[in-house]
Amino acid sequence: MFSAIARVFRTPDLRNKLLFTLGIIAIYRVGVFIPAPGIDYSNVQQCLAMGETTGGLYSFVNLFSGGALLQVSVFAMGIMPYITAAIIVQLLRVVIPHFEALHKEGQAGQAKMTQYTRYLTIALALLQGTTLVTLARTGSLFPSCTLPLIPDDSLIVILLMIITLTAGTGLIMWMGELITERGIGNGMSILIFISIASGFPSSMGAIFQAQGIMTFIGVLLVGLLIVALVVFVEQSQRRVPVQYAKRTVGRRTVGGTSTYIPLKLNMANVIPVIFASSILALPQMIVQFNQNDDGTLPEWAMWLQEHSATSSPWYMLVYTLLIIGFTYFYVAITFDPEEVADNMKKYGGFIPGIRAGRPTAQYLQYVISRITFPGALYLAFVALIPLIAFVLFNADQSFPFGGTSILIMVGVGLETVKQINAQMQQRNYEGLLR
Repeated sequence: MFSAIARVFRTPDLRNKLLFTLGIIAIYRVGVFIPAPGIDYSNVQQCLAMGETTGGLYSFVNLFSGGALLQVSVFAMGIMPYITAAIIVQLLRVVIPHFEALHKEGQAGQAKMTQYTRYLTIALALLQGTTLVTLARTGSLFPSCTLPLIPDDSLIVILLMIITLTAGTGLIMWMGELITERGIGNGMSILIFISIASGFPSSMGAIFQAQGIMTFIGVLLVGLLIVALVVFVEQSQRRVPVQYAKRTVGRRTVGGTSTYIPLKLNMANVIPVIFASSILALPQMIVQFNQNDDGTLPEWAMWLQEHSATSSPWYMLVYTLLIIGFTYFYVAITFDPEEVADNMKKYGGFIPGIRAGRPTAQYLQYVISRITFPGALYLAFVALIPLIAFVLFNADQSFPFGGTSILIMVGVGLETVKQINAQMQQRNYEGLLR
């Protein structure tokens, strides 16, 4: 392993890319701990020490911001507005023909869609920043803490906070694009990876202090098994063979090659888990904003709170069903068998034993429907691991080995290693991993 790392740093341009990426990551982590203007940092730390937050959706966003959300720092919104905007723009391809036309235009169309994503990111950051400032101002961010987080809640201070939080999201988006352009890997994914990984020491430390050394070692062993499972499934493919017929173009004969279409077992990646988690966080937010003046809850709100708790069997059942449903939905809108079949027919490709055109599209749809179900069950299983750990080990909701965190970290890690390996093999026969 150390010799592989040494080979990377002996390559000048690759070394510069890695150092540039590490520099951006360092700036990002420093920004997580810089408080937003108007925030009483000492009061925030005292409220955090009490250990009770709004939970639900904001604990989920806090995971993606590397703890910056509950610190109410300049990077409090993290990369979450960009993720949401990218998903919305991708889904709009199904609804708005203009976005589908841009998708088919190639690089120019992708550049326009990226620009739309940036604009939508700033709009969502404004909305989420306003919500966060409202929660901090009213004390709803830390319900059990009575200390004022914003001592001076004048209009100018509130506006300055919202603008700062929005600018922080814009800066993170810019830094992510810089990593993509001048560093190693996908910049946004790298920043998400760092945000999630920064919470591992505190999560494992909490398990060690609460449960002891034996449980701590057991969690580590289970974590290694989960990581191995995720790597195995993320690398699994259903390879559909494709044969290209020979064609004569001018004086040259092209084609006659054999290849395959790699259909991943988990084509939806982590998106269904994000969708399901966001939807199931809404009941807790509804309960939170419907408290009586004396702090009690109406009868219907108590019922909703009881059945929307993460340890509830009903929550786990609905969570599983939502993940399975969103997996089928997302795969259906991101993989178009008819488009793939038309492109194959255009370039003289065909699946052996299957006629070109509509029969090929039907066959691809059949294969996709078969592999999506086990992929959805796998996503649901990994997503339920933190909830089960919460019941068994009394771990918090940021239990590291499972759910969104492990799926993203393993996926980003595999992709980044592949990119480093590819760049190493451009210069010598040995890659990063022998």
